[in-house]
Amino acid sequence: MAAVLLSCRDIAKAYSARPLFEGLCLDVTGGERVGLIGPNGAGKSTFLRIMAGTEAPDGGIRSTPRGMRLGFVSQSDAFATEARAVDVVAHNMAKDGRDLHECEAEAELALDRAGFVDPTAEVRTLSGGWRKRLAIVSEVARAPDVLLMDEPTNHLDLEGVLWLERVLTGAPFACVVASHDRWFLERVATRVVEINPRHPGGSFNAPGGYVEFLRLRDEHFAGQESRQEMLANKVRRETEWLRKQPKARTVKSQSRIDEAGRLSGELAEVSYRNSRNKAVDIDFDASGRRTNDLVVATGIAKALGGRQLFSGLDLELGPGTRLGLLGRNGSGKSTLLRMIAGEIQPDKGALKRAVELRVVVFHQDRSLLDPKKTLRKSLCPNGDTVSYRGRPIHLMAWAKRFLFQPEQLDLLVGTLSGGEQARILISLLMLQSADLLLLDEPTNDLDIPTLEVLEESLLEFPGAVVLVTHDRFMLDRVSTELLALDGKGGAAAYADYAQWQATVERAIAPVAPQRSGDRGSERRPAPRASGLSGKERRELERMEASIAEAEATAEKLQGEIDSGTLTDPQRLADACTGLAEAHKRIEDLYTRWAELENKAKT
Repeated sequence: MAAVLLSCRDIAKAYSARPLFEGLCLDVTGGERVGLIGPNGAGKSTFLRIMAGTEAPDGGIRSTPRGMRLGFVSQSDAFATEARAVDVVAHNMAKDGRDLHECEAEAELALDRAGFVDPTAEVRTLSGGWRKRLAIVSEVARAPDVLLMDEPTNHLDLEGVLWLERVLTGAPFACVVASHDRWFLERVATRVVEINPRHPGGSFNAPGGYVEFLRLRDEHFAGQESRQEMLANKVRRETEWLRKQPKARTVKSQSRIDEAGRLSGELAEVSYRNSRNKAVDIDFDASGRRTNDLVVATGIAKALGGRQLFSGLDLELGPGTRLGLLGRNGSGKSTLLRMIAGEIQPDKGALKRAVELRVVVFHQDRSLLDPKKTLRKSLCPNGDTVSYRGRPIHLMAWAKRFLFQPEQLDLLVGTLSGGEQARILISLLMLQSADLLLLDEPTNDLDIPTLEVLEESLLEFPGAVVLVTHDRFMLDRVSTELLALDGKGGAAAYADYAQWQATVERAIAPVAPQRSGDRGSERRPAPRASGLSGKERRELERMEASIAEAEATAEKLQGEIDSGTLTDPQRLADACTGLAEAHKRIEDLYTRWAELENKAKT
């Protein structure tokens, strides 16, 4: 059994008079990858800071073995803007007492493997996605025993997320990652932990990825519901007995009274936990229109700034169509949404909309909300009621539907979290009857429970949906069709997300690509002088021979094992170990070959 590297026991934390969590327990063992999830406000980031030792708990014990090396990647970085990327990594490595010059050489190699074509680039020249990569590389290069990460996929494009998945699944260290990216959790996590007051002790552990977590959690919740029903029946019977007021207060009778009190307390606790399973109530209002063709586009094209986004594109949107749009930032997804909405016209081709088409658009730009307006006025601009599907609903009930408390109604929108602002925008969309929903990054800042409710609403919506989101789990579950834009004029259809991802992974190198991005996509650091060093060039020249040698060794060992001549158990075990090492050597050589060839092309 792997050793416990980080232990948290009965951790409690409160802000002002409001308890955030209490009684949280979590042990992290060597080599495991823990996905940390929970609704907004559950305290995931706070718990990570307590685990990292940067924030003290109000109660409980955090412990680590002596000499254990811990890394922490927070949601925001604090790099000096004039610093170079290689200096950031090297100085972070040198914190552990290592020689700085030695660290600089290793830092440059680590950045190179992470896709930085210029390790000497200044931090101020890096985009948000590349700053996030720098923060991750800076901690990974220290070779920690445990790495803690708070929403590491934020700001990363698809290639960045795939790179991070490869780093974590191939890493020798343990990690705890707080994330709302369910696809990422499914591919990376070996255990999922949810922080939620609905669970006994405030958390629920499940081995495996996110899908297995859902199955086990559903079983757990069903068990809690059954437990509540059973306790309710017992308490009802005991209450009836107590009402009879038996005259003889024997020891046995007093014992039964005490047991009735204990059962009542347990029922209250289970009922309270079950009542905390609240989620946003999202239900888009469809017009009920039966027109087969809501939008038909034939050969449409659009260019911006002299760059062709797409051309010769054909589209048909009808009731029940849920089209997911894919592509890098700047590839034209939002432009296509605006064109379908009628905000801009195509340069070529024809785009026909049904007569009096009702289109509802979710813009990713939160500036559409007035930060100086109160939540009350934002949810209900006119009076104290809203009209939803032809019937009035009072402001209090409407706010409660989106998990807003009465005391929040007079808060300014600008003081609310990103997730709360997203819920306001969704509430406004629900007040409009629609034939077609155009959703541009509606999932930003939403927690997993809200994402799940939004998915269900989109699946039940009878009209057409066009969805742009970085949430791969939602894309795969909701979309009936996928369209990928390459930002260079091309577009391709895919049956599902897995098919598109396989295409992308074949197109990119084993490490992140080292070519300049398209305009509007994640900007890469400026390239340095191209080509390999003399040592790397010689390594590349010998690569085929090295692979051949490793394959010959593996073939020889396999032959010995298959022949049955190794009767001595120790020799057989040694041969099996040698075969596994040979296969690992072959895999590493092929990976290194791809790295060198990729670098030689720059």
